[in-house]
Amino acid sequence: MDQVNKNMSSNSTRKLSFSVLTDKDMQQRILAFASLIVLLLFFSIASPHFMQMSNIIAILQATSVNGVLAIAATLIIITGGIDLSVGTLMTFTAVMAGVVLTNIGMPLPFGVAAAILSGALCGLCSGTLVAKMKLPPFIATLGMMLILKGASLVISGTRPIYFNDTPGFDQISRGSFIGDLIPAFPIPNGVVILFVVAGVTAFILSKTVLGRYTFSIGSNEEAVRLSGVNVDMWKMAIYSLAGAICGIAGLLIASRLNSAQPALGLGYELEAIAAVVIGGTSLSGGRGTILGTLIGALVMAVLTNGLRVLSVAQEWQTVVTGAIIILAVYADIVRKKKVN
Repeated sequence: MDQVNKNMSSNSTRKLSFSVLTDKDMQQRILAFASLIVLLLFFSIASPHFMQMSNIIAILQATSVNGVLAIAATLIIITGGIDLSVGTLMTFTAVMAGVVLTNIGMPLPFGVAAAILSGALCGLCSGTLVAKMKLPPFIATLGMMLILKGASLVISGTRPIYFNDTPGFDQISRGSFIGDLIPAFPIPNGVVILFVVAGVTAFILSKTVLGRYTFSIGSNEEAVRLSGVNVDMWKMAIYSLAGAICGIAGLLIASRLNSAQPALGLGYELEAIAAVVIGGTSLSGGRGTILGTLIGALVMAVLTNGLRVLSVAQEWQTVVTGAIIILAVYADIVRKKKVN
């Protein structure tokens, strides 16, 4: 009886804790959205070219790739892990699509399937390293990052794979079926895909067993394990889903460039993680939202584009990105201290 009362008390405390975290999440999303508005106003005033339609389209295109990668990273970070391989995995899936479509000459749907399935398989490998072999996520995904970087170069022969002979591939990201219907709103297909991926992932996190276990594992993995849940299986499923989403990002960037660039990918994981943390997802796990991640991705895209429009040197853009990552992580630490 005492044990039952103790469990009930623990459950009540956990519910109260989640309500507090929800308030903090809302505050962080509001702060991130306010930062986005400030950046838009600043760059609009600083440069008359910033708010031109062509530049807005460029920002949305950049957000579509980084946003999808950030959604994948969000899933892993909510579990209390980290994935340093999302950038090179994106490149690897683009190369796999190139091999299937260009080298083998298969139809477009087969290339799309190859990218998504290869991403899911690589995610499963990372999840197995973390769940079964008990490697720290940082080490497991760092190793996968290097493996995938090398594999992309080997498979492609260190040369870009072009999709000129694959009709419709460039329309995956650069086309605009909304623009065809409403010419005044030429929203790229890549942005539509981003919001579809975000909506599906948000539904999974909020309405499915996989989503509940994603948050539970990040909050208290040992408690979930002791309750009889196969934590290893669910972890591998989460990493596989994140890998499949990276496959979608690979299709988007390959379509945008109309080529699979095997040397591309390094550095994308940093912007993805920055977007996740700016959006309010805690690096300690158990807390985060897809909406916050989307706002964070927009903040990063607007900042990078704005600095480029102002002709800020590339090296200083990198410095600013690094500083934002440090500030975002520090803000997460401060939030965690306030909650505790």
